[in-house]
Order: sequence, then C-alpha cells, then structure tokens
Amino acid sequence: MESRIHSIFLTGLRSIAIGILASSSLGISVAIAQDADDAPQVIEPKVERRDIDVAAIDTEDFELTAFVGLMGVEDFESNAVYGARLAYHISEWLFAEATYGMTEVGTSSFEKLGGGAVLLADRDLTYYDLSVGYNLFPGEVFFGTKRAWNSSVYLLGGMGSTDFAGDNQFTVTFGFGIKVLPTDYIAVRLEARDYMFDTEVTGEKKTTHNLQTTLNLSWFF
Repeated sequence: MESRIHSIFLTGLRSIAIGILASSSLGISVAIAQDADDAPQVIEPKVERRDIDVAAIDTEDFELTAFVGLMGVEDFESNAVYGARLAYHISEWLFAEATYGMTEVGTSSFEKLGGGAVLLADRDLTYYDLSVGYNLFPGEVFFGTKRAWNSSVYLLGGMGSTDFAGDNQFTVTFGFGIKVLPTDYIAVRLEARDYMFDTEVTGEKKTTHNLQTTLNLSWFF
C-alpha cells in the first residue's frame, strides 16, 4: 500500500515538472519570435549595372608624316623646309623613323657684305636620315574640362646624308618634339632638330649646325 502511494506521488511530480518545462519552452519561443519581429530588417541594395564602352584605341605600328617649317643653314638665312617621314613604332616607348626633306638656302652673310657677289649658283639642299626616337613622358593634354588628348614628349637621334653645294655630306641629327593625338589615328607634332654636317662653302671646312623647326601632321596605319 505504501509503495503504491509512493508511485502515485512520483507520477504527479513528473507531470508537474513536464508542464513547467513545456510552459518555459513556449515562453522562450514567443520571446524569440517577438525579438525577431522587432529586429531591424536588412535591406539588400539593388544596384543596376551599367554597360561601359571602353574606347577602342588603334594599335597600328606605322606612322606616315608630312611636315613644313623653317630651316636655318649656318651662314645662310632661314628658309622654308618641307618633306615626309615614315616611322615604325617598335613599342610604346621606342620608334624608328626615316625622313626626307628639302629646302632652298637663303642669302649668305658673305653675299650681303660682298656687294652682289654670288656664293652659290645652286641653292637647293636635300637630305635624308634614319633616326631612333624615345618617348620620355607619355600622358594627356587637357582642353577644357571635358576633352583630353593623348600626348608625349620625345627625343630622337640619327644619321644620314645631305646634298648641298654639289657635295653629299655625312650628317648627324639630334632633336626633340611634342606629339598630341586628337584622334586614335591622327597626330600633330611640333619638332626641332639640329642637322650637323661638314661644309666648305665659305672657303673654310667646318662642322655646321643647321637648325630646323617643323609642324608635322601624322597618320597611323
């Protein structure tokens, strides 16, 4: 009889404990649900992707140039010079160029002081040279706030031949220039060069420095 009473008592305690645990679990679940409802919602940003067109820059390696300018032959007045160039761009930094040019030399100081004496009957001067150029500062030139053109400052040097006063003279040339590209296939260049060759036109053999400044218009192909 006593064991039966003890069993009933334990069964009652077990039922009470299960009820308490069930109530606690329900309260915790409700609290978690309420906290979840009160938590700030994470907003997923909706970013629309834009299609960007990257300008296609031509990769032609050859550059054909026409130029015009002034050339001052030592002991003579400066005169117009014109010609053409053909360049091959070996890399972004290095290029090789062939040049052919011509001018007609002006009056010499000897002729001015000689009272009408003629020093030269043939005043035509032609030359050709092969040179190598190096781009020092590739960058951009800005025109206003919405337009920028590719540009570079370059040095060059080479050698060739000059036909002047009936002689062909070995010629060494050095120079520098500034190049601006308004489009991907046209360039405008402002350039200065010194053509050095020996001459005896004035009766004395000497090495002359003949300075040339030109405006160049180039086409890449």
